[in-house]
Amino acid sequence: MFNYIEKLNSIEQFKVLKEENEKIVFVFSASWCPDCIMLDRYLEETMNKFPEIKFIYVNRDDYPEISQALDIFGIPSFVGYKNNVEVSRFVSRLAKTQKEVEQFLEKI
Repeated sequence: MFNYIEKLNSIEQFKVLKEENEKIVFVFSASWCPDCIMLDRYLEETMNKFPEIKFIYVNRDDYPEISQALDIFGIPSFVGYKNNVEVSRFVSRLAKTQKEVEQFLEKI
């Protein structure tokens, strides 16, 4: 699942990625999540429509402190940053459609 997206390796990397990338979206997910599996069906195609955005997969179970700090309790969820400032988020426990995700990404 999500083999086409770079995976977060550390909390420090999270901080560095926000600082070093003009536009970045963190995709919070987990392998056991049914709605995340549905997201995996179209996310790669959606990401290809937004080449100016860097995407990073964050396994919520591996980084609970990041999820808690950002008030992310439902997955899949997205948090977008522009120039190290959070500019948009799509956080809920509900399944997300491809159209909803693309509308979110247009705001970054």
